[in-house]
Amino acid sequence: MAERVIILGGGIAGLTAAHELGERGFEVEVFEKRPIPGGKARSIPARDPVRDGPLGGLVPGTARVGHRPLLPGEHGFRFFPGFYTHVIDTMARIPFRGGAVADGLVDTSRVRVARAFQPSVYYPDRLPQSALELAQLVRFVVGVLGAEMGVSAVDTAFFAEKIFQILSSCDARKRAEYEYIGWWKFIDAEARSEAYQSFFGDSFTRSVVAAKAARANTRTIGNVSAALILAALTPPKTADRVLDGPTNDVWIDPWLAHLRRLGVRYHLDAEIVGIEYHRGAIRSATVRSEGRVSRVEGDHFVAALPVERLATLLTEPMIAADPALGRLSELSEYTEWMNGIQFYLTEDRPLVHGHTVYMDSPWALTSVSQAQFWPRIDFSKYGNGGVRGIISVCVSDWDVPGSNGKRADECTRDEIMAEVWKQLKDSLNVGGEVLLRDDMLHHWFLDPAIEDSDPDRAGIESNAEPLLVNYVDTWRLRPEAASAIPNLFLASDYVRTTTDIATMEAANEAARRAVNGILAASRSGAEPCRLWNPYEPALFAPWRAYDQARFDAGLSWDAPLDREAHAALEAAEVAEVAEVADVWRRLRPGPLRILSE
Repeated sequence: MAERVIILGGGIAGLTAAHELGERGFEVEVFEKRPIPGGKARSIPARDPVRDGPLGGLVPGTARVGHRPLLPGEHGFRFFPGFYTHVIDTMARIPFRGGAVADGLVDTSRVRVARAFQPSVYYPDRLPQSALELAQLVRFVVGVLGAEMGVSAVDTAFFAEKIFQILSSCDARKRAEYEYIGWWKFIDAEARSEAYQSFFGDSFTRSVVAAKAARANTRTIGNVSAALILAALTPPKTADRVLDGPTNDVWIDPWLAHLRRLGVRYHLDAEIVGIEYHRGAIRSATVRSEGRVSRVEGDHFVAALPVERLATLLTEPMIAADPALGRLSELSEYTEWMNGIQFYLTEDRPLVHGHTVYMDSPWALTSVSQAQFWPRIDFSKYGNGGVRGIISVCVSDWDVPGSNGKRADECTRDEIMAEVWKQLKDSLNVGGEVLLRDDMLHHWFLDPAIEDSDPDRAGIESNAEPLLVNYVDTWRLRPEAASAIPNLFLASDYVRTTTDIATMEAANEAARRAVNGILAASRSGAEPCRLWNPYEPALFAPWRAYDQARFDAGLSWDAPLDREAHAALEAAEVAEVAEVADVWRRLRPGPLRILSE
């Protein structure tokens, strides 16, 4: 008889664990609190506040307006960086449209850097594939970073060397040293220009991982930064991909259908309210659904819940059995807010074929114009038929005053909408060009996790779905996927993984590690889930081996880059492409030569 596994939580981690277990013949049952599958990655039917009533979370039975589906909203837009491997492998195993879900991933080609009251600049997010893209990249590096943003060639070269240091450092050094160094300190931001601080220090950490550069640990931020850069420089990869339709339509719903074919039972509107621990093992979980409370029993339990939720379910006997679980309460305090708002437009505005980063926006905005990537979606068949485009925005800094003088978490939902819309217009309506007009805003949808239900409080009351951030010295708080309780396994983005950043990729990897733990505990002969390390490209293996030897000998990291590169950059005039090419040739004797060939 197949062993029974109970999965608590039906987001990316829960779905992944169910997928891997279902393929290996286990009896699997999943319990998801929300009425929609997918966790943070789900699409949320977006209600028009004028035509359909107040905005908020999904109310059962309101996913349609008459015979038309509601437009899709999101916790935040979905994107798949080039270093994602585990998630892509899973997507390639989900049948869909005569192929697989992974076939629906679309490569982006450019990034738009939008600046308040200044012209936007662009750069390709992949290795240049034409003379035009090469010119754009060179123009961005030497013209935009230097002439327009004020980042000197010397500073740019210094940052490049710091990225090389990350790529050529052994994992042991990263854990023993870089985990305890803030990114701001590692890149020596304090001693460099404001432009350097803004572009290389604040911009990435705020807009991509919702972290403060001074507090975010170098091991995580450095690994992710290097992986993104390397993905863009390594054909046929691209730094970024997006889905070709709303998340649930083209990924989650086909996934759930596939799991059900595997025999997985997936329950919606089923909240976990208790975990029973008895005689050294988990005996049952208590589930509340449709006003009734029941107990579910199994041989193994996978906790695929957010850290702040699981921490409230742990009992003293469970913590005594596994002290690592007791650290989850402290870990849950290391979260920030990164939530989405969608603007539905009566005219489509494809701002760029990729992401727009609003570099100096107070609330660290990033956006994607969705319609250009969704060729199969006919917006006229959604809602009242009046929408033609969607700008999906992530708000990543909630504790800095906006142009209205208020922090995002001090604003009401309406005030958040108005301020985000203004910040977009400040950066896009520049130089006489008007990309966004008030009269083209059909309606908007703010992530329902942002709650302002307290009528006596002026502003946001809470965020039901915060994001774990990898701050300095937090690895010690994070548990392994296999707990000391023999039948309890953890699968969520806070678990210790190689991916090491709160993402769909980390959740997927954590779930695979949990399943491997179950395979070992059950003495199954099934093949373990495959795991990858995205931060150890083979290209840099010789340098990592060299650094491992130095680390074992108690020596610091040594910079093997050609020292003449700095002198070349200091001497070069970087305003013309020809001169940049000369600088590049002087750099070629060092490790950069390998990257250029």
